[in-house]
Amino acid sequence: MPDVGDVVTARLVVAPYDDSTTAALVVTAPDGTLSTPVTSTGDGGQTWTAPLVYTLAGVWRLSWTVAGTGASVEHELVAVAPTPGASAGGRVYATTTDLANYLRAAPPLDSQQLLDAASQMLDSRVLAYCRYDVTGLGMPSDSDVATAISRAVCAQVAWWDEVGDHIGAAGAGYGSVSIGSVSLGRTTGSASSSASGGDAAARQIAPQVWDELRAPALHDKLALGAVAVPW
Repeated sequence: MPDVGDVVTARLVVAPYDDSTTAALVVTAPDGTLSTPVTSTGDGGQTWTAPLVYTLAGVWRLSWTVAGTGASVEHELVAVAPTPGASAGGRVYATTTDLANYLRAAPPLDSQQLLDAASQMLDSRVLAYCRYDVTGLGMPSDSDVATAISRAVCAQVAWWDEVGDHIGAAGAGYGSVSIGSVSLGRTTGSASSSASGGDAAARQIAPQVWDELRAPALHDKLALGAVAVPW
């Protein structure tokens, strides 16, 4: 599978063919933009090529139109992956170096994806209920808070590695967690309950996350509101 930025050669083999055969290529990018790369042949019309640069992640459509002998229309869909290691966007509170240091081992090759997912998860389910000083970009401005949140994100990734799942494919239950005045639990259907086995382990907040956010250095720097968080 190609990645964003890859320079490739689109190729079409025509049969039958002769000197009357011509081929044109129209490329549709994932955002709907059309382009018509210059096509060429070096063997009398059997093989046609065109240079192409994948500039966006997503599904690209390559549409060849052959005229003359071998006339036909050929379509090809190409799935293009994001640039390897690129962040998905949003606030990411830990780097792959942070993760390696936290694990005391080489991090997995998909570390950036996992850190993105863990940051998003903690942002919406934990940090949204915390109060701490931030920069103009919404990142923690105090170094102790920044370190604790970074370690909490790494703890979540380590938990996913432990349970062998980070998307919630496997089911497991959890109960409730309290930090100071914050009580966190899961709501199932119309009734709130401590969980049985119906929720995936990957959707749990890792126990170590709470330990990181209770760090003594955070006293008077990270405040938890008196809220209940349903999930």
